[in-house]
Amino acid sequence: MTIVVFEDTQCEMLAPITLARLAATITCGSFRLVDLLSLIDADLFGITRPHLQSIQRIDYPILQTLEQSNTTDVPRDRSIQILLNARVAPTAKNFETIRSLQLRASQSAPDAPPTVIMDRNTVAAVLNPRWSLHDIFASGYLGTEEWLAKAKQLEPSDAKLQTIEMPHELIACNMECFRSNMELRLLLASKEQSVVSPLREVSDGLFLADGATIGDYVLSDTRKGPIIVDRGAEVGPYTLLRGPIYIGPKAKILEHAAIKDAVSLSHTTKTGGEVEASIVEPYSNKQHHGFLGHSYLGSWINLGAGTCNSDLKNTYGTVNMEYGFGKAQTNMQFLGCIMGDYSKTAINTGIFTGKIIGVCSMMYGFVTSNVPSFVNYARLFGQLASLPPEVMVSTQQRMFARRNVQQRGCDVQLIYDMHRLTQMERDRQGDALVL
Repeated sequence: MTIVVFEDTQCEMLAPITLARLAATITCGSFRLVDLLSLIDADLFGITRPHLQSIQRIDYPILQTLEQSNTTDVPRDRSIQILLNARVAPTAKNFETIRSLQLRASQSAPDAPPTVIMDRNTVAAVLNPRWSLHDIFASGYLGTEEWLAKAKQLEPSDAKLQTIEMPHELIACNMECFRSNMELRLLLASKEQSVVSPLREVSDGLFLADGATIGDYVLSDTRKGPIIVDRGAEVGPYTLLRGPIYIGPKAKILEHAAIKDAVSLSHTTKTGGEVEASIVEPYSNKQHHGFLGHSYLGSWINLGAGTCNSDLKNTYGTVNMEYGFGKAQTNMQFLGCIMGDYSKTAINTGIFTGKIIGVCSMMYGFVTSNVPSFVNYARLFGQLASLPPEVMVSTQQRMFARRNVQQRGCDVQLIYDMHRLTQMERDRQGDALVL
């Protein structure tokens, strides 16, 4: 069984979420797509955007290229059973669909006609495509649109797969799938699947992995869903935990925190204050008091003490998002901010409803508009200045050293690549941007 996970050009519309990470490694409901695919008995291959190919090769060898293949000599006519869009959401429902597709493909005759699974105008998957593994890798990321256009003409399948097209959809999907994803996590733990840690139930609906600790006077409310504290995680005293929530390996919850309702904290994060219905990727910090709600934080972010975001308009109306291509109606009443990797806020920063914050930016005061990547943003003081990539390379080195993480050549190159790819964001600011 061969599955190729491919990125399409729509991945670029998920920026800043996907600027520093593969689409298949976005967290939603405590899982990443790559986590769920690792449970399937198949050879996985991955096609990603050029600036992330080194990251894929080094950090995610499970998504092989032809050069990395476990097979020493891949036949040029090696067939593919499933082409899977990397933007397929890592939900329990999608996981069941992918497993059923795997079974269907394995039982298909060699000459079975290919079929396509569409989600809106997106090719979510192609079953039994006519293209060989070599054909797909020869076209690469830049050639995906050509064969995707042909795939749209195939016979449609009756299967359904949910994809994520725009950043705000990730927040909606996280809330929608969280409880079922947690139930899947508990099921996998009971079957001792390697992608999850073994768990023990210490009280009704509260599950701890080995090495996880809970401080004194912690209140756990599991009426709306379970609480999972993964291996080595620490929850400080006098904390409120209201499920469903997931606290990842080696994550730290500071004392007097309130973590509630569809919160997914990835490994090695530090969290304090109040957090609700949000996703926090690895190595990000929100240690101090302040509110984070219905939001997404990438990796290596630090929120200064007192930083708060708004996730509800004063009119109680639905939130519209401003993207590079224009406004988008979200039909969501609660929606906070989307913040890209390596960005930082100063103390008492206030982020208005539905704001997009790029990668590698520094914010001070009130954030009343979207923030481009690689800028110092202090509009309250009439300042918006470009931030050179060299500054962020030095910052990255200091951050990595604090967490005993080795800065690699691919990490440095990623900073420069992201600066190049986001130049248009800064160009839109025109005279407002000080160089």
